[in-house]
Amino acid sequence: MHGDPGSGSRAYRRVVVVLLMLAYSFNSAHRSLVPVIAQAMKVDLRLSDTQLGVLAGTAFASLYALCGIPIARLAERVSRVTIIAVALAAWSGLTALCAAAGSFAQLLALRVGIGIGEAGCSAPAHSLISDYYDHTRRTTALSVYSCGLSLGYLFVSVVGGYVVLHAGWRSACVAVGLPGIVVALLIRRYVAEPPRGQAEGAAPGPASRFALSAELAELGAVARTLLLRWPTANVIVGITVASFASYGSYVFIPAYFNRAYGLDFATIGVVLGLAGSIPVAAGTLLGGAVTDSLARRGARWYALVPAAGLVLATPLYLAAFAQPAWRAAAWLLALAGFCQYVTLGPTFGIVQNVVAVRQRATATALLYLCLTLLALAGGPPFTGWLIDRLAAIHFAHPGASWLATLAAIGGDAGAAFRSACPGGIAPRGAAQAVTGACAGALALASRQGIMLTLLLYLWAAAHYALGSAGLARQIERSRASLAAGGGSAAPPAQVVSSR
Repeated sequence: MHGDPGSGSRAYRRVVVVLLMLAYSFNSAHRSLVPVIAQAMKVDLRLSDTQLGVLAGTAFASLYALCGIPIARLAERVSRVTIIAVALAAWSGLTALCAAAGSFAQLLALRVGIGIGEAGCSAPAHSLISDYYDHTRRTTALSVYSCGLSLGYLFVSVVGGYVVLHAGWRSACVAVGLPGIVVALLIRRYVAEPPRGQAEGAAPGPASRFALSAELAELGAVARTLLLRWPTANVIVGITVASFASYGSYVFIPAYFNRAYGLDFATIGVVLGLAGSIPVAAGTLLGGAVTDSLARRGARWYALVPAAGLVLATPLYLAAFAQPAWRAAAWLLALAGFCQYVTLGPTFGIVQNVVAVRQRATATALLYLCLTLLALAGGPPFTGWLIDRLAAIHFAHPGASWLATLAAIGGDAGAAFRSACPGGIAPRGAAQAVTGACAGALALASRQGIMLTLLLYLWAAAHYALGSAGLARQIERSRASLAAGGGSAAPPAQVVSSR
């Protein structure tokens, strides 16, 4: 039996957020599975790092991006709880089915299906949370939900890493995939569908009958609000660039710890699971709480807190990949992740606070469209391509300087490396010199490729800082429009204006 959506008790709201956070945890876990099993899968199926990047990013993102908007528009009309539960069960089952894949093409098809399923998570979940919490507590609640990102990463790193070491990467797919179906059943039973606008006391009225022209008009209104206003446009660019760097680097960090330090998959899972979960969750929660507090002094802090976090995180990340010992690298990664992930709650809060009640799922979907098409689809293949190119250069020219390496990155040195080092390692029985050359080139290339990608955080921070100008005006106008119109229409958007 569902809970009472009108009760609004603090305890019940917390249960709702925790269950939605668990759904997001499996969203994160299943999305992050490829990086955890990448090295084992690479050797088994003889894949390149570019192919791993495609599986981790592009394959997942291809239809995730296209399906997010129609699912979000559906969530503005029908039960968001049902959408989340059905989607979670579907993508969890497809994750488990990856165990049966025997080729890159089969894995590609399954990852596309997982992406379609995961498109039904965050947009309706953000909309639900916004109907349970008003704007004074919304960023904190969204930060709790966002902790699912780190919880899922901890789960997939520890459980997936252990299983891939002892039972292989196929068994890891099953172990990570099936528990999500249980959470889907819990959400369907215990999470209630609240009245739209409940948190603000707004009454947007019943949804209009479906008409394609009306749907396109609503989508256009949300797009203008987010993409054609100076504050939110810069925030969207900031989170997109930061996510490009994040997705691109994190896909290869577990493999890097194996390639550079020789750690086994179970150890890597524990080390990176702890470094990438507890500090990240703490940073996410602190970012939401601190921003809600500072925003009482001025809404510009919704953008300035993420800018500061990214500026602090960048040198810490670079220092982590300059370490000769894995323990020091892990500690620095943990500290960097704490600083970086203060961005999530404030960013999601901005998006929810500048649109109308029946546009919140659509706004989140539009944000994720940018993150998916540009960041998730582009980041991992970009970093994988960098690593492949750098490995070929270092194999052909050992000891090359940074400058010489960058100058040669567009050349054609890949054939020799691919021939001598299929799957990134020398064939069994190869000469010791060749084995060492393959391993050394791949480890160094992984370090440099990840570091180059991480420099993009500074670009992202600059956009957040720019977005702070005029943000208070945009949010205030949105609240005034909500109060005047009952949440049925978005505030008027001006083209790239801070006023």
